[in-house]
Amino acid sequence: MQIIKSSKAQYEYEIHALVKSFYPAWDVKILTPDSVIKDRKILETPPVMELKFLDDHVEFIVHDGLHNKSNSYTWWNTDQTESDEYKNAFGRFLYTSLQEETGISLPWGNLTGVRPTKLIMGMLEHGESEQEIAAFLREKHFVSEEKIDLGIEIAQRERKILSTLHYEDGYSLYVGIPFCPTTCLYCSFTSYPIGAWKERVPDYLTALEKEMETAAQLYRGKILDTVYIGGGTPTSLSAGEIDRLITSLKKYFDFSTVQEFTVEAGRADSITDEKLKVMRRHGVTRISVNPQTMKESTLKLIGRQHTVRQVADAFHMTRKAGFDNINMDIILGLPGEDKEDVRSTIESILVLAPESLTVHSLAVKRAAGLGRWIEEHGITAYNNTEEMMQIAALGADAMGMAPYYLYRQKNMSGNFENVGYAVDGRYGIYNILIMEEKQTILALGAGSITKKVTRTTMADGRENILIERCENVKEVAQYIERIDEMIERKRRLFEEM
Repeated sequence: MQIIKSSKAQYEYEIHALVKSFYPAWDVKILTPDSVIKDRKILETPPVMELKFLDDHVEFIVHDGLHNKSNSYTWWNTDQTESDEYKNAFGRFLYTSLQEETGISLPWGNLTGVRPTKLIMGMLEHGESEQEIAAFLREKHFVSEEKIDLGIEIAQRERKILSTLHYEDGYSLYVGIPFCPTTCLYCSFTSYPIGAWKERVPDYLTALEKEMETAAQLYRGKILDTVYIGGGTPTSLSAGEIDRLITSLKKYFDFSTVQEFTVEAGRADSITDEKLKVMRRHGVTRISVNPQTMKESTLKLIGRQHTVRQVADAFHMTRKAGFDNINMDIILGLPGEDKEDVRSTIESILVLAPESLTVHSLAVKRAAGLGRWIEEHGITAYNNTEEMMQIAALGADAMGMAPYYLYRQKNMSGNFENVGYAVDGRYGIYNILIMEEKQTILALGAGSITKKVTRTTMADGRENILIERCENVKEVAQYIERIDEMIERKRRLFEEM
């Protein structure tokens, strides 16, 4: 564990995020005057860095224990108002200090949030030009020119795609199916092996139907724009269970206005012709067949118990069933993979020619088994590079796709981003909505999070957006047993409606 001492109990999030961006292998612990530490070992561990907030300046000290020396960086500033501008200026100082210390420039500069395009879209909506936005990102956040261009391009495309949605009078619906054939090494989502829970799936669907009924009543009169069934792997359910699920959804919700109906099929070993026919019959318009990689040994390593051939077979089966909007997900930076592995995966996907490709940069989550794997094999066992990202982007371009949504996560390999690419007219609308938080998302099922979006106009004419969240418990048995409590949480959130 690497200890960072700060003389002020503030900005811990910014300090932690930036230091981890430059030193991804570190397990960082920040100690402040308010920290309550009982572990004597932590208290006795010499800090690798110190931040001293003094009357007229901030001193940032980096200790090199190996060579018994320290480097010091100073920011002279008499403004101690704790304003947003002070906070932003502090972030710039810390970033440039770490940049000088390491010799590394991060592609997204000191932007540590997960939604850079949300920032850009907000500026566009406030009337700022692309040139003004580019200057802001460059001068205030040190974002690279390539990422500036990418962010602005995507934000402009998102605005056009979302222009047909009903922000005020509409909503989107998410349904979580928290079961998978197996749990992948990198996964931190709410997911349970279907083999161990198969007998309780009917009970889960019963609880889900109860939540549907109340949620539909709470949101009656609103326009349903998109529906997304995710997980987990929804196609872990049997064909009969999928039929029951969608039949129930259509019983309680009005699908006549739905612009996009997605099912995250995901795993090739969960897709059958019978299930595809059920989904087609119910009007599913978009489906995902996600390989993550087309390298056989990596599939085995990450716990996906299917072959590359099965991925191709599942894709062809889906196409034969009549689906004309198929997405494929890949992950860059998987353990042991290099640029040639990425190139090979892209070449295999080019042959299949899906309508969209979602490119993820591997993010190490505490809840995932990958963290333990890295502890055993070392941080260098997984790596993503700009060249790998470029290989994926060029592959998407060769399939006639354009980037249409983007988001970032903590602890991403290479400090890059996740990008969705699609051919014109086949963009994943829900994917944009979940990132840009423009519309209420009513979420059902274990581990799901409802986001209620409320808009008001401020005195200066600008729009203020309030986002309120309502979470369901993650554990399946708890969700089943406490479904009335989950329903009451939603009722309280939407009671004024």
